[in-house]
Amino acid sequence: MSTGSDRAAAGPGRRTVLLSGLGGIGALAGAVGLGACTSGATGSTGAAASGGSGGGADALRDASGHAKARAFRGERQAGIIETPQTYAVFLAVDLPAGADADSVRRLLTIWTDDAEKLMSGQGTLADLEPELAAVPAGITVTVGVGRRVPELTGAPVPGWLAPLPAYKIDKLQERWSGGDLFVQVCANSPTTVAHAVRRLLTNMGSLGKVRWQQRGFREPFEGPGIPMRNLFGQVDGTVQPDVTGAESAMLWIGSQGPAWLAGGSAVVVRRIAMDMDVWDRVDRESRENAIGRHLGSGAPLTSPADAPSTAAADLDAKTPLGFHVIDDGAHMRRARGDNKEKILRRPYSYDDAPEVDPATGRMSGLSNTGLIFVAYQADPLAQFAPMQARLAEKDLLNLWTTPIGSAVFAILPGAKDGEILGQALFG
Repeated sequence: MSTGSDRAAAGPGRRTVLLSGLGGIGALAGAVGLGACTSGATGSTGAAASGGSGGGADALRDASGHAKARAFRGERQAGIIETPQTYAVFLAVDLPAGADADSVRRLLTIWTDDAEKLMSGQGTLADLEPELAAVPAGITVTVGVGRRVPELTGAPVPGWLAPLPAYKIDKLQERWSGGDLFVQVCANSPTTVAHAVRRLLTNMGSLGKVRWQQRGFREPFEGPGIPMRNLFGQVDGTVQPDVTGAESAMLWIGSQGPAWLAGGSAVVVRRIAMDMDVWDRVDRESRENAIGRHLGSGAPLTSPADAPSTAAADLDAKTPLGFHVIDDGAHMRRARGDNKEKILRRPYSYDDAPEVDPATGRMSGLSNTGLIFVAYQADPLAQFAPMQARLAEKDLLNLWTTPIGSAVFAILPGAKDGEILGQALFG
């Protein structure tokens, strides 16, 4: 039997580490004595930008004030502009054939109550394992709807709330595309995420059926200044709009949208398979040429290798031979549009077990790896679609990537006191 001193020597337990803010190396260093380090997670804003966290149930934290539960109620939902957490699950749910406005209201009422409890560190109604919810680990639950929901409630449907245009590079699969409702669950603990997803789906009952579920992760120990590194080793999401300042209209829906979406947003979710087996045979120079950035820092190839990822790119710079330093087919050049096309990227990696070959019953290939590309914006047709059209036409990364899933959802405004999510949908 281990003694208390033995356990202390072995390191902190799950609750100790999570309450100290696991999700960056700085928090872990404080818990196990690794020295002074800083968290690698960066984002456009902190939690305070979406209402922060208050007292009461939000006070579940250690003596240092880390791992505060996030506030659920407010003008906007959490899980959009906060620094992305380490683990995520993305869900699409289909309504049954006989669904109506009342059944949609019932489901959103259940999820409103569930999300509020989970984000405050409490078990949901009839939760037999509330201890698994007691460490919120920065959890956020974000809910959106597909086109069928406003059609059922009689609310006006924005033109962009529909499948994206077809792109020649797409090989979309039904199992990763579409859906009537959307749920994003993020936290700095896989246990917290798994428990929350289970409670949301269990409490949904017969009001909906899971269409697809995607699990993702981000590196919590990356160095400062790196927003995210995908499994190609590339710094991902280096260009982000200023969504709390002059460019906030690129994210939040205002008077240009239907009244039931005022204060909400839109999200595009694309599942992108990465051919790691072929990528492994590509030399480093070719990898950097494909993206147009240094792999190490994420800085443009026209900047020094140790420049920050946010350094400005010189798209006109040429080599002594007259070629563009940043290749004409480089991902960053193709993605670059006018200032009306900016999107808030919040991607996650996935690394699942290889697919099983039905003919042999054995796993095919060495990996099943890719990116869950998640992008928030006010109008996907005006912001995301033109960018994706350029990428589909001529992007060097298309040699190693294939979009296999795609969905668009309207992200509901926040629920204020006494409201449910989507309150304005019901008149």
